[in-house]
Amino acid sequence: IYAGQGVHYAEAWDELRTLAETWQIPVTTSLEGKSAFPETHPLSLGSGGRANPRTVKTFLAEADVILGIGCSFALTGFGVPMPRDKTIIHATLDPMDLNKDIEVQHALIGDAKLSLQALVESMADRDRTHADNRDGSLAARIAKIKSEWLAEWEAKRTDNEAPINPYRVLKELHDAVDIDNTIITHDAGSPRDQLSPFWEATTPLSYIGWGKTTQLGYGLGLAMGAKLAHPDKTCINVWGDAAIGFTGMDFETAARERIPILSVLMNNFSMAIEIPIMQVAQEKYGSTDISGNYADMAKSFGGYGERITDPADIPAAIQRGLKATKEGSPALLEFITDKEIQISAE
Repeated sequence: IYAGQGVHYAEAWDELRTLAETWQIPVTTSLEGKSAFPETHPLSLGSGGRANPRTVKTFLAEADVILGIGCSFALTGFGVPMPRDKTIIHATLDPMDLNKDIEVQHALIGDAKLSLQALVESMADRDRTHADNRDGSLAARIAKIKSEWLAEWEAKRTDNEAPINPYRVLKELHDAVDIDNTIITHDAGSPRDQLSPFWEATTPLSYIGWGKTTQLGYGLGLAMGAKLAHPDKTCINVWGDAAIGFTGMDFETAARERIPILSVLMNNFSMAIEIPIMQVAQEKYGSTDISGNYADMAKSFGGYGERITDPADIPAAIQRGLKATKEGSPALLEFITDKEIQISAE
């Protein structure tokens, strides 16, 4: 099952889970659909985007049938591509999506919740022998692939060197917060690709995924909006030094209006992801270089700001930032990071 944002709009989370569990079907989501299915569930493969856990493309490649629910199947460099020569069932509210980019063999036009309910009901009297035979073994294989994949990334996620590795920051952040009561969003570029494969969303609408377009700085407003909608939750945006160059002044809005978000900034003084494709421009004009002390900027706006350079200080700094938000102040944690550009794009 490939679940998209339409599952969120239809609030079809329970129906999706019922179908997956009843028929022992592994589930992945689009970046926009992330959190539609709990990513700690034994049948979860994680979310697909430009970066993804190894489980996503492994099981898509092996599938005989792919059911897309609440998705557009739009071709984009920021989404997971569908493998060729598969039987595709496309359940979408918008008939304009059908056969737009992906040829489908079967179409279901309708609301995701109603469509899933109808599927579950119509399949109730079908033979579940194959599904029952997968019970346990499928989950075990998903867990094995995931464990092996995580082991290969462990060095980056526990790196003790300075400048700080951004994967270390994100692991510490994941460990520090109450996941069930947190809403998080990424930004365009590296923050998106470094966060989405490893962040395990457990409750619906707890991860605001986006990315068919890449407006730098968009995540700040999303986090502020989430906090206004859910003042009881911890609301976080993760961004980089390029993104804060576009919308960083709006952190002043968060300070002035007392919107206590946690803003996690990866500052490597560079648009590092662009260096391999901008070598001439970088050599001649320093086109990927960026400078700024954004923690000081946050403090000057009246918020909490802290710059972190030592990996050993990450956990305590996150706790100080969270404490500031609980006291009603937006907090910006500026981590001085290395120029990490490797992503999990298997």
